[in-house]
Amino acid sequence: MKRLPFVEPAVMLATVVQWLVLATATGALVGTATSGFLLALFALAGNSYSLVLWQQMLLLPAAGLANGLLLYYGYRHVGTLKDSEILAVNDQHGHMPLRTALVKPIAGLITLWGGGSAGKEGPCSHIGASVAAALGEALHLNSEIRKRLVACGVSAGFASVFGTPVAGAIYGVEVLAIGRVRHDFLFPGLVAGVTSYQVSLFWGVPYPEYHLSFAGHFTQLLFLKTVLIGILCGVAAWWFVEAIRRVRQAAAWVRRRFNLWQPLVPMLGGFVLAALIAFVPTDYLGLSLPTLHAALDGQPMPYLGAVWKILLVAITLGSGFYGGVVTPQFVIGAVTGSAFAHFFGLGAALGAGVGFCAVVAAASNTPVAAIFMGVELFGGGSTLYVAGASIAAYLIVGHRSVYPEQQLAYTKTSWLSARPDVMVGREKVHLSHGLLRWWHIHFENGRRK
Repeated sequence: MKRLPFVEPAVMLATVVQWLVLATATGALVGTATSGFLLALFALAGNSYSLVLWQQMLLLPAAGLANGLLLYYGYRHVGTLKDSEILAVNDQHGHMPLRTALVKPIAGLITLWGGGSAGKEGPCSHIGASVAAALGEALHLNSEIRKRLVACGVSAGFASVFGTPVAGAIYGVEVLAIGRVRHDFLFPGLVAGVTSYQVSLFWGVPYPEYHLSFAGHFTQLLFLKTVLIGILCGVAAWWFVEAIRRVRQAAAWVRRRFNLWQPLVPMLGGFVLAALIAFVPTDYLGLSLPTLHAALDGQPMPYLGAVWKILLVAITLGSGFYGGVVTPQFVIGAVTGSAFAHFFGLGAALGAGVGFCAVVAAASNTPVAAIFMGVELFGGGSTLYVAGASIAAYLIVGHRSVYPEQQLAYTKTSWLSARPDVMVGREKVHLSHGLLRWWHIHFENGRRK
C-alpha cells in the first residue's frame, strides 16, 4: 500500500493533541482526588504518632476489624471485574468496578491512622485508575484508549503522591509487565503526571525536599560499591516480597482451618502487630516517614531496621489490611543502604539514597522509574550512583513481585525461560533449554568419560 506523505504526520499530531486533552483532564481530576486523600491522611496520621504504647496496641486490632468489615461488605456484589489497576489494563480493556472506587482509599486511611505498616501510594494509584476508568466510560472511548487512560491515571496518582511526574509516568507503564515498556503509553502518562503534580501543589500538598550530596569524582570503584549496595537491597526486596506472600498464605490457612469469618482475619493480624510492638520499635509502624527522613539525613540506622519494617508490613498487608507497598520499599531501601554503607566506605546518607531507589527497582520491577525517581528527588548528580544499584537489585530479586498480577513478558536472563505474558504470581520460571543442554554436554558427558 502506498504511503501518503502527509497522512502519518497529521495522524500523529492528532494523537498528541488527543492526549494533551484527555491526559490533562485525567491528571487534573486525579490530582484533585488524591490531594483530598493525602491531606486527610496527613491530618489523621499525625494524631497517631502521639499515641502511647497501650493505646496503639488497642487501636491496631480495631483498625484490622474495620478494614475487614469495609472490604468484605464493600466487595460483596462487585461482579466479575477485578479491582486491580494492572489487570484493568492488561486483561479488562480499561474497565474497573467503579462502585467500589472509595472503598480502598477509606480502608487505606483506616490502616494508616490505626498504625498499620503500609504505604500511601496504593490508595492514590487506585484513585487514579478508578477516575480514569470512569472518564473512559463516560466518554464511551474504545478499549485501546481506555487502557492508556487507566495507565496514565496510575501514573498521575503516583506522581501526586511523591511529587515525581516523570518517574510517575514511567512507573505507571513499567509496572504493567516485567521486561516490557509500552512506549505508546509514555506521553499520556507524562502529561497526566505533570498535571496531577501541579494540581496537588495548587491544593497545598506538601512534598519533602532531599539534599543529598552526590558531588565528587565518580570512579569505577565507587560504581562497584553502589552495585554492592544494590545487591543487598535486592536481597531485602526478595525477603519483602516473600514475607508478604507467605503471611497471606498463612492467613488464608488460618481462615480455612478455623472456619473464621473473613473480617476477623485482619483483626487477628492487628493483635499480632500489637504483640510485636511490645518488642519491635514503633518507628516502623504507619508510613515510617520520620525514619525515612532520618536515614536520608545521614543518621545511623540499625542493621535489623529493614527486617522489622518487612515483618510489620508483611503482617499488616498479608493479614488483610489495605495499604500501599511502595512507601515501605522506600523505608526498607533507605534503612538498608544507610546501615551497611560504611562496610563499603560510603556515607550513610549516600547509601540511604541509593537503597531508596534500589528496593523500588527490585520489588516493583521498575528499574527505569526508580532511576528517574532518584534524579527527580535527589538531583541529576545521583544518576550514576542509583543506576547500577537499581538494575543490580532488579536482577537479584528474580522473577517475583509485590504485584502478583504483574505480567512476565521476558525473563531477566537467558539462562531462564518462562511462558510470556503470564502473571508473575502464577508462572514458574525454569532453566532454559540452552543452559540444560550446555550442562549436559560439558558435565554429564564428561562424567561418563
